[in-house]
Amino acid sequence: MFLHIGADEIVFLRDVVAIMDIERTTTSHTTRDFLKHCEEQGKVKTIGYDIPKSFIVTKINGKQTVYLSPISSATLYKRATRVAPKDRRN
Repeated sequence: MFLHIGADEIVFLRDVVAIMDIERTTTSHTTRDFLKHCEEQGKVKTIGYDIPKSFIVTKINGKQTVYLSPISSATLYKRATRVAPKDRRN
């Protein structure tokens, strides 16, 4: 399964490490330091042109990427946990 994270960008759910709300998590020095370190290492990718509402941490083949998404973490969580409807052939 995959997750649409904004604009034309999708990631595979198996690669998602975390989906975080920017407003709530960047109050922590640890989170700000993490994001700053990732930016300095060239691991941050901004999706679209709107103000980011969330960030998604992925790890693919040992390589970490942080996506800044204009989609809220709540919406991304709903998308990630959505279950396909059961077959109803009764």
